[in-house]
Amino acid sequence: MQICRLSTKFLRDILSQNATSRTFSRMVEAKLEAVPVVEIDEGIFKYVLIKVYGKEQADGTEPNKLIVRGFNRAQWHSDIYDEVSSSLMGLGLETECLGGGRIENRPDLKQIKVYGYSQGYGKADHLETRRLLLTKYKDYSISCSDEGY
Repeated sequence: MQICRLSTKFLRDILSQNATSRTFSRMVEAKLEAVPVVEIDEGIFKYVLIKVYGKEQADGTEPNKLIVRGFNRAQWHSDIYDEVSSSLMGLGLETECLGGGRIENRPDLKQIKVYGYSQGYGKADHLETRRLLLTKYKDYSISCSDEGY
């Protein structure tokens, strides 16, 4: 009988840990899901393509998503990355800069041009950036070019 009680308690503890792990996993996924895919200004500015990671889950997977950030106020690509990564770190999310470039966002013409590169982070995948921009700017004409800085 003593062994049965220990086994039952052991199983309850394991099930409780699994429930806690699932709850934690859902919280991380919710935080990751809450991060907007695109945040860019109007005009011409530098941008970075960032991979955002949630915490590694019990099954070894690491949820992630790509985001685009570009701001007129940033003098350097690193200014954008530092601002975004520190705010996401506060949510318990890790980041990796995949590269940068420039964006020309012309809302008056419903046009966006993605081009150039970052001297510090290298060239972002402009086609991937375009794909992400289209999730927010569905009715815009979005072009990519490797020309320009």
